[in-house]
Amino acid sequence: MEIEQRLRPLLLQGLEGDSNAYQRFLKELSAHLRAFLRRRLAQRPDEVEDLVQETLLAVHNQRHTYRPDLPVTAWAHAIARYKLIDWLRSHAVKGALDVPLDDVQELFSSSDAEAAQARRDLGQLLQTLPERQRLPIVHVKLEGLSVAETARLTGLSESAVKVGVHRGLKALAARIRGTA
Repeated sequence: MEIEQRLRPLLLQGLEGDSNAYQRFLKELSAHLRAFLRRRLAQRPDEVEDLVQETLLAVHNQRHTYRPDLPVTAWAHAIARYKLIDWLRSHAVKGALDVPLDDVQELFSSSDAEAAQARRDLGQLLQTLPERQRLPIVHVKLEGLSVAETARLTGLSESAVKVGVHRGLKALAARIRGTA
């Protein structure tokens, strides 16, 4: 697993006193924790950052318990999972027992860095479109506005908004396939 291969050496170097490696370990781990917790606390996005910080603090305080013969990802997942359970209990979250907690693969499947890169890539792709296609896509597909709201906002007719979305998505698909 790629994330294991990146995190493990950073943690081991950090445990040996390399503060730069330890900083990189915590930074990379925090991106994965944030994405993991954001999915589980979708209804409470304001709580995610506090829980990320609590989890990082627990990781730091428990770093002496890490066994180098075990995967870092499993160790970090266990800490994140217990912190999430504690938080759910302390906040008496209704339906807390329905929150899936055990998927270690999901914790390390994506990170905020990957989402940020995807947003940058999408932004660059959208900039290649003419405004008559770009604006309808941004407002209707990304911001969730209605066709009528987008028409009022952009000064286009409702049919022009629909056509702009359709043609713009078609052009984006062609660019992604490399046929445009």
